[in-house]
Amino acid sequence: MLSTDNTIMLVVDIQERLLPSIHNHETLVQKTAACIAGCKLLDIPIIVLQQYTKGLGETVPALKAALGEFTPVEKITFSAYQTAEFVDKLKHSGKQNVIITGIEAHICVQMTALELIAAGYNVYVAADCIGSRKEADRLYAEERMRQAGAVITTLESILFELLVRADHPARKDITKLVIPIPN
Repeated sequence: MLSTDNTIMLVVDIQERLLPSIHNHETLVQKTAACIAGCKLLDIPIIVLQQYTKGLGETVPALKAALGEFTPVEKITFSAYQTAEFVDKLKHSGKQNVIITGIEAHICVQMTALELIAAGYNVYVAADCIGSRKEADRLYAEERMRQAGAVITTLESILFELLVRADHPARKDITKLVIPIPN
């Protein structure tokens, strides 16, 4: 089970030059921004990863705005777990539950998830916060991660699991993030 005291969030490579080619990228950014906002409301730490920033650009502006001040972990490996700075940050966080968002689902997200599982972490993939250029690649990546032991779930499910109770002080703000208010 996810808990606010034992969970960390990853934002994997949602960068300026890569994002436009991702299937349904507008929704992915909107959902990921909501996940970031929810995690911030619940004081869950967030690690932002950037793959070869010089070539793929910075984290996209909408997510930068949601994150506020942050320092990304630069990587050139597909799996973040092959980058020493990331492993150090994760170990120093003391967290065992890892929420994963990002792109591409079948490459960096999947490889990171598989290595985290192998290292003993509990991996929760926010299915509506991951993407690939081709939808089939995302779907097969979800299935492979599920078979390896990852929990494939949704942003809304993750945030409400973290809330635990309807009387949580952040419940109304979390609800506003995930449930559209009718006009």
